[in-house]
Amino acid sequence: MNALRLPVRLSVLDRSSTRIGQDPAAAVRDTVRFARQAEVLGYHRFWVSEHHSVPGVAGSAPTVLAAAIGAATSRIRIGTGGVMLPNHQPIVVAEQFGTLEALYPGRIDMGLGRSVGFTGRVRDALGHGKDDADRFADQVRELLGYFTGDQQAHPGVHGIPTEGLRVPAFVLATGAGAGLAAELGLALVIALINGLGAVAERIAAYRARFRPSPLWPRPYVLVSSAVAVADTRERARELLLPEAWSLVHARTRGVFPPLHAPADLPEPTEREAKLLAESLRGQIHGTAPDVAGELAELVARTEADELLITMSTYDRTDMLDSYTRLAELAHPQGV
Repeated sequence: MNALRLPVRLSVLDRSSTRIGQDPAAAVRDTVRFARQAEVLGYHRFWVSEHHSVPGVAGSAPTVLAAAIGAATSRIRIGTGGVMLPNHQPIVVAEQFGTLEALYPGRIDMGLGRSVGFTGRVRDALGHGKDDADRFADQVRELLGYFTGDQQAHPGVHGIPTEGLRVPAFVLATGAGAGLAAELGLALVIALINGLGAVAERIAAYRARFRPSPLWPRPYVLVSSAVAVADTRERARELLLPEAWSLVHARTRGVFPPLHAPADLPEPTEREAKLLAESLRGQIHGTAPDVAGELAELVARTEADELLITMSTYDRTDMLDSYTRLAELAHPQGV
């Protein structure tokens, strides 16, 4: 097998997706198990996400889950992709990440996003509305200040055990996230959507506007994408179908359901088929040589420093096999 000769690391973002008929609690335990497997395979980071009241996603408490993953692993970096800061008070998030860094020094990443609850009822339950997303920039500044000891929003208030600790911060490129990351000198996480050209342009703008900071002296970019590797291109596409279908279902019905087996997916309507095709076009799949070539082009076009892989599928054995094949492209001699 040819090596993926790229000066970039591979990392994992896992949302704790549930499978049809599965207890969500089992999905959370599966994530911890998967983190151990990712560490053995040589992945650099393992991140978890924050979603609330989503039937198909059990990952709702990312810092709690990150703590469990830290206890179950020994080397891999642990983080969030991300904590949705508008849902929380910055001091609480700072204290949570400070505690994680105290427990697992040198292994913690703080990924931050600006999304709020998907529906009005969820936002009411969280106690935060759409307007809170407009405060994201101020919240990030306050949050960072609890680590440096110079936050101005609440004079005399200190983050404990946070103050003085160094936790790398990443901003998800939703809304004005890319601009904020550049202004504050933070790393950028950007998903491969809306075409490779559009992503490359946003990354170039981020790099051009970047102001060095103590956390990141130079721009740093993680490009996120679903990637599936299998014996044939058709089989790899099949691995992507369960999650792609759930995304289409969410867009057309407002609910992201648990993952179904590819054979059990319903026949799509004309509109659903179009949306499904659009979703799959933004994802990378194929045989190992296919994927190696597409990833090489992705890195060449974006100059990504790291790739964050998000793929999930119905059968966890198939999912692990794809991640194993991908790791073998980057580490053909083994880890």
